[in-house]
Amino acid sequence: MIRYQFFPRSRGVTDEIQKVINCFKVVENEIDSSCKELQSNPVLAKVRPYLEQEGFSVETSKRSGERIDVPVLFGNDNRIDKFFNADALSSDGKIVIEVEAGRATENNQFLKDIFEASMMFDVEYLVLAVRNTYRTHKDFDIIYNFLETLYISNRLHLPLKGVLLIGY
Repeated sequence: MIRYQFFPRSRGVTDEIQKVINCFKVVENEIDSSCKELQSNPVLAKVRPYLEQEGFSVETSKRSGERIDVPVLFGNDNRIDKFFNADALSSDGKIVIEVEAGRATENNQFLKDIFEASMMFDVEYLVLAVRNTYRTHKDFDIIYNFLETLYISNRLHLPLKGVLLIGY
C-alpha cells in the first residue's frame, strides 16, 4: 500500500510531485513492503520507467557514468568541486528522489538524504521513499514523526520547499 505525506503539512503537493506519487502507485503491488522484501535498487528499477516517462534521470547502477551526480560546490571556471549522488532527478533539477529500504531508519539514512538534498544546487524538493515496515520497525511512521517534529518545532529551517515522504 502506497502511503504519502508532504511536509510542511500547510502546503499541498504540486502537480510535479503528484506525478512522482503516481509513478509509485503504478507499481504498488510489485513493491508493497507488507508482502515483498525488496532492497532499494529493485524498487527503483520497478519505478524507473514511469519516472523516466515523466522526464526524470534515474540511476541505473552505482558505476561511474550510471549514477546521478547533483552539484553541491563549484570551483574555478565553474567546475564542480563537490557533488552528491541521487537515485533520480527531475529534468529541471528541482526534485531529487531517494529510495531507501532497510537502512532508512536503522542507519538513519533518511537524515543523510535530507542533509544532502538540502546542500544540492537548485534542488527544491526531496522525495524520500521508504518501506512502510522493515522487520519490526514502522519506517514510514518513524520518519513521519521525525519530519512532523522538525516542521512543527520551527527550530530548524530546511532550504527546501518541501519533503515528500512515500511509504511503499
